[in-house]
Parts: sequence; C-alpha cells; structure tokens
Amino acid sequence: MLEFLPLIMFVVVCLVLLMGYPVAFSLAGTALIFAVGGSIAGVFDSAFLFATPSRLYGLITNQTLIAVPLFIFMGCMLQRSKIAENLLESMAILFKGVKGGLGISVAIVGTLLAASTGIVGATVVTMGLISLPTMLKRGYAPSIATGTICATGTLGQIIPPSIALVLLGDVLSSAYQQAQRDMGIFSPDTVSVGDLFVGAIIPGLCLVGLYILYISAVAKFRPDLIPPAGKDNNGESEKELSLLYDLTPPLLLIITVLGSILGGIATPTEAAGVGAFGAMILAAYRKQLTIDVAKDVCRTTTRVTSMVFMILIGASIFSLVFRGYGGDELIRSLFNDIPGGVFTATLVVMIVIFLLGFILDFIEITFVVVPIVGPVLLAMGLDPVWFGIMIALNLQTSFLTPPFGFSLFYLRGVAPESIATSDIYRGVIPFIAIQVFMLALLAIWPELATWLPDYVYN
Repeated sequence: MLEFLPLIMFVVVCLVLLMGYPVAFSLAGTALIFAVGGSIAGVFDSAFLFATPSRLYGLITNQTLIAVPLFIFMGCMLQRSKIAENLLESMAILFKGVKGGLGISVAIVGTLLAASTGIVGATVVTMGLISLPTMLKRGYAPSIATGTICATGTLGQIIPPSIALVLLGDVLSSAYQQAQRDMGIFSPDTVSVGDLFVGAIIPGLCLVGLYILYISAVAKFRPDLIPPAGKDNNGESEKELSLLYDLTPPLLLIITVLGSILGGIATPTEAAGVGAFGAMILAAYRKQLTIDVAKDVCRTTTRVTSMVFMILIGASIFSLVFRGYGGDELIRSLFNDIPGGVFTATLVVMIVIFLLGFILDFIEITFVVVPIVGPVLLAMGLDPVWFGIMIALNLQTSFLTPPFGFSLFYLRGVAPESIATSDIYRGVIPFIAIQVFMLALLAIWPELATWLPDYVYN
C-alpha cells in the first residue's frame, strides 16, 4: 500500500481541484499534508522539503520563463488594438465570392490571432464577440459558426508563439536532461522552447489547412448550413488597400518574433521582448495606446503571470514530495511492466492527459503531469520535440471535447442565448475528428514535428 502513496496523492489533488479550491494552493497544500503525515508516520524523509527554497529560487531566476509575462503582455496589447476586428472585416470582403468565404476568413484570422496572443481563452472570446454575430447574420448554421470559432480559438495551444509551448518547452528541457542522467549520460543534449516553436509550425499549418478544407467542403455540399457566397466585383482596389493595411502589421510582428528565433538571432525570451515592444508600437500606430489601455494591459499581465508562477511554485512542491515518496520509480516500474512497451505507455499517458484536460488547465497539466511521466518516457526513447507537440495537440483536442472542453465554456460565456449549448457541442465534433486525424498522422510520421527543427538547427 505504501508504494502507491504517490498515486493516492495525485488522486487526492484531482479531487481537491474538483471541489473548487485554487490550483496553486491545492497542489502545495496536498503535498505538504502528505509530507507532514508521512514524516510523522516515518515513511517520508523530511529532508526532501529542505530542497524547496533552492528549487523555487531556480524557478524565479529561470531566464526562459521571463518570456511568459512578455508574451502575455503582447497578446493583451494586441487584443486592445482591434487587430482581429479590422482584419476579419477585410478578409470577409476579400473572400466574398468564395464558397464558405466568411468561415475561411474566421479560420485565417483565428490563426493569426492565435499566433499573436498565444492564449486560447483570449482568442475564443475575441473571435466569439467579433465573428459570431456576423456569421449568424450571413445565414451560417449556429453549429458551423460556433464549431469554427471554438476550433480556431484553440489554435493558440499549438501555433507559435504559444504560452503553452513556452511552459512545456521549459518543463520538457528539465525532464529530458533528467532522463539522460538516468541513462548514465552526463553530457546531455538539450531541447529548447525554440525547438518546440519550430516543431509546431508544420502540424499547426496542416491543422489550419484541414479546417479550411472542411469548411469549403461543407459550403459546397451542404449549402443549407453555409449559404452560397455573393459576387461583388466593385471596389477591388479598396479591398486590397484595406487588407494590406490590416494584414501587414500583425504579420510583420509575427514574422519578426518567429523569424528572430528561427534565424538564431534571438532566444525566445528576447523575441518575446521584441514582440511586447512591437505590440505597443502597433497599438500606438492604431491610436489605441492610451494611459487607461496601458494600465488595463499591465494589470491583466500581472494577474495572469502571478497565477502562472503560483501554480508553478505549487507544482514544484508537489513534484518534490511525489519524488520523495518514490513516485518516479513507481511510474517507471509501471511503464516497464505494461505490455507493448513504449507504444502502450505513450498511449496510456496521452489518454490520461486527454481526460485530465477536462478538469485541469494546460498550466497544471504541464507543471504536474509532464515532470512525472516525461523523464520515464523520454528515457524509453521518445523524441522530446515530438512528445511536446503531441501533448499540445492532445490538450487542444481535449479543450474542444464536450461536455467539459474549456473552449466550449469560453464561447458559451459570450454567445447569445439564442445559441443552444447543443449547437456548440454538435459544431465541434467534425473539428475533433480532424484533431484526432492530425494526432494519428503525427504518431505515424513523427517527422512532421521533428524534420523542421533538425533542418533549421543542424
């Protein structure tokens, strides 16, 4: 019974979270209760807790994590500069004569917004407020409109520069080094946030392409769900100028941020600083940068960043106690005993992460689950970049899946009462199928995630 205490502790944390307690304090509190109880019972070495200050100091001084508040600041500032609203209007005009043109426009704008903000909730809410009324007014079926918005909104999970990839990259880097030390490799290779950014480009673009293909197919074969597009040949020059005006600034910002990382000119943290500064310039250029806007953006950035780091501290204490009880050895023995080896172990982890995505946000899963299973799976031979992209795509699918998907809750909060929850659920099902298909493709051809990083960096 004692050897299963780490798993019992994990289950208790999930139960505490379901009761509605704050994540950071649930993680740290549960770990400390188990540590004190185990110390009194003589089954836990309290010396493990003495490592807490040095671990927390290491987190606070981690250069990679400085990118988190900078990317959050960039996303919040871009939200306030009305980029998505203007871009959607221009795209809708450009695709006016194309079947499913408005839906395609929403997918493209959602992709650009995801690449700009990197935050799932912000993208879903913004696109819901801006594009949902327009799509319903144009005669789109509620299920198609809501499904498209939910799916494109979750692209912030996988399209760089995603906050999820920043946090996942830092955790995977530690897990990969630990896995190599466990294998007796004392000059370990490294994996960086930049590796994950580059690795996510091809799967992310493939996903967007599949979304657009689905919308086009529905527009062609089910005109009752997506009305035929009208023809308008007037004002072509105005369309081009408007699109150029709205599209160029955010594209330049995205290319600058990602290009500096891909070209080895800047680290992700330095690129995040460039992105934050560029977002301020863009807001000023659009005459949206006022004192009130700056205050609101700084408050939001501080609030979200504080939440992220509090969870990180709580997860660090949890993982320390988990290892103190021999949790890493337990996980390693369980995985080694599973029939089918690394394939079955990876499949089990992916299923668990998918289910946990119903009750935990990506931050908790990244900080709690990945440090536990990551070193074991990576020591079994998994590529860290492929593993990270699979986790990101898996969580993106989980956030779309009824009835608990976070993306569905975000849209339900801003959708009009005339939209039934069943419409939202029905609308996301085809996109979930696309996500699962993309996961299968990535599982069969890991090169979709690993080829570009190898090409760029080697």
